[in-house]
Amino acid sequence: MRLGYDRSDVDEFFGRARTAYEQPGIPDDFAPFDVRRASFDLKHGGYSTAAVDAALDRLETAFATRIRERFGKEHGPDAWMRDLADRAQGLYPRLRRPSGERFDHPSGLHKGYDAKDVDAILDRLVAFFDQGSPLTADEVRSVTFGRRRGKKAYSERVVDVYLARAVDILLGAQ
Repeated sequence: MRLGYDRSDVDEFFGRARTAYEQPGIPDDFAPFDVRRASFDLKHGGYSTAAVDAALDRLETAFATRIRERFGKEHGPDAWMRDLADRAQGLYPRLRRPSGERFDHPSGLHKGYDAKDVDAILDRLVAFFDQGSPLTADEVRSVTFGRRRGKKAYSERVVDVYLARAVDILLGAQ
């Protein structure tokens, strides 16, 4: 009687993913970012959310690896690294902002992610890019943030999109 992801939704999604993966190219609706955005209704007797989320992470990694390999074959491995570096440069402006000022704050009495928690993962991104410190896509995917209000919080949606872009970069670097 536990809540879990709707079995028919999950089965349908993974069926489409399997079909897409077995094709020579990757359809646009199965880019790694799109896999990450997959969501399912909760139902009693559904699939374990942890197991499905882990499967989604593996699927995202598989599609990202396939894209990297295909790009490398078409353009060469150096071109992939240049493309990855160009995309990573797009993350830098926020990383260079002072802690507590990297994202907009929620308005009014709305809650958001604890700015200190978000800044901690962004500091790890800086260390990854600047010093080669270890950081994996799984670490960024699994990070959780406390909730705050006002200037001690960041708006959740913008942080989520930013971290999704960071995961794409980290997957490409693996």
